[in-house]
Amino acid sequence: MNKRLEFPPVDDASEDGLLAVGGDLSPERLLLAYKNGIFPWFNDDSLILWWTPDPRMVLFPHKVKVSKSMRKVIRDRSFVLTQNTCFEQVIDYCAQIRRKGQDGTWITPEMKTAYMKLFEKGHAKSYEVWENEDLVGGLYGIDLGHVFCGESMFSLRANASKFAFIQMAKELGEKGYRVIDCQVHTDHLESLGAELIPRKEFVKLLQGNLSTGQ
Repeated sequence: MNKRLEFPPVDDASEDGLLAVGGDLSPERLLLAYKNGIFPWFNDDSLILWWTPDPRMVLFPHKVKVSKSMRKVIRDRSFVLTQNTCFEQVIDYCAQIRRKGQDGTWITPEMKTAYMKLFEKGHAKSYEVWENEDLVGGLYGIDLGHVFCGESMFSLRANASKFAFIQMAKELGEKGYRVIDCQVHTDHLESLGAELIPRKEFVKLLQGNLSTGQ
């Protein structure tokens, strides 16, 4: 991919979802990508890789699952949720957390700088979970105004990231957001109510052409 501000059609992606290689992480290119169902994901020693998997893992906010144990966590009020109070700390923790089956992190210094710029422009958002005065969990992503594109989350206490995700889903549902993009399947996301849908349906949701009442 060259420096022109464009992407190939998402239907041109490979079977595993790889669409393009190269380009840059400018705010303009990143926003164009997310608005078209594309996201960057690559290692520090790799060219920038752009992905658009099919099927796509998403959560319809009204379908979020709250387990009995999580209902108790919410009732206990030991966690407090804030927004955009320490975006940089959240992204740093997300980069540091070790994840099963992953060697290193895709949140490279270049990626961090790019998302910090999006945050400064009001396009990226973080949710923080506090226990007393301690930051114990959170998540961040790109806010398109009708779709929230989740990027990563972390937890330093049991259930902290689940708390952030559930509370975010409830808030976005109340605000009329169509869907939360979770990108790819994990058992953890599935347990919270996320599901796989065809990429073409996800693109229609991004474009505002598909009802969320399914």
